[in-house]
Amino acid sequence: MTIADTQAHLEALQHRLADLLREVQTVIVGQDDVLRGIVTCLLAGGHGLLEGVPGLGKTLMIRTLAAAVDLSFARIQFTPDLMPADIVGTSVLVDRPGGGRELAFQPGPIFNHIVLADEINRATPKTQSALLEAMAEGQVTAAGKTRPLPEPFLVLATQNPLEMEGTYPLPEAQLDRFLFKIDVPFPGERELLAILDRTTGTKTAAARPVLDGPTLLEMRRFVRAVPVVPSVAEYVVRVLRATHPDDARAADLVKRYVRFGGSPRGAQAVLLAARIRCVMDGRKSPSIDDVRAVAPSALRHRVILNFEGEAEGIAVDKVIGQVLTSVPADADRSRS
Repeated sequence: MTIADTQAHLEALQHRLADLLREVQTVIVGQDDVLRGIVTCLLAGGHGLLEGVPGLGKTLMIRTLAAAVDLSFARIQFTPDLMPADIVGTSVLVDRPGGGRELAFQPGPIFNHIVLADEINRATPKTQSALLEAMAEGQVTAAGKTRPLPEPFLVLATQNPLEMEGTYPLPEAQLDRFLFKIDVPFPGERELLAILDRTTGTKTAAARPVLDGPTLLEMRRFVRAVPVVPSVAEYVVRVLRATHPDDARAADLVKRYVRFGGSPRGAQAVLLAARIRCVMDGRKSPSIDDVRAVAPSALRHRVILNFEGEAEGIAVDKVIGQVLTSVPADADRSRS
């Protein structure tokens, strides 16, 4: 079905997304906000960075999502000895059918629809940079030739916030390529009991495909066509500017603890994610509340603390929270 900007098609898209979330939840227990964040990345065509302690099911979550959307999936375990060619591929000598040998390009795991970059901060900066062109432009250059990646294409990376020894923190330029940074919380008591019941018995749940690639691409086009009233877009701009310490609207925490604020990509991520949130809830246009709901995930990796903020252990989410409460929704009030 072609998704058009009508109420009937909006409801159809909402039902499809609800089916997708339900299918993933046949395998994954809880983590509703995390799943909605990943689905937002999927619909936006933007990449996601998941951060959480080991054992929370991040890899299983991403693998299950790929199965439910019927897309090809590859997992790359990032280690200090991983080389760029292990990601993008390399040229090897192969035998010709008629005799002799020739160089042929063997694609790496990046040539899949959904790529899990597991523990991305364990690889060296040179290897991390192999993802930059793929994430930014949907293509890779290898063996002297530029090759397009399949559509849709999505990188979902994970990193462990606890064990920092032997890791290489992602540079700001690469962090900015991620649409969302999603915090994966530790499950509650009921969720832990459900996990034990689901994973220690004889039955193993598996997701079935409920979406395909062409439908997903059509859904992406639809969410980008969702209208946004000027006041909401203006609010996004004010929020972004207020994350910069030299802005007149900057909150106290920003002026004291922030070195760099969010980039224009941050504003793009906030507005696009707000569009998707309103569609997931069955509404025709995003509101200020949608912006406030998605802003932490879109900005927490783009707001860079200064030395004082790092030394005092200031949480970036606390800074963003103060920005969202201090920036008024009314543009006239912000000028007064």
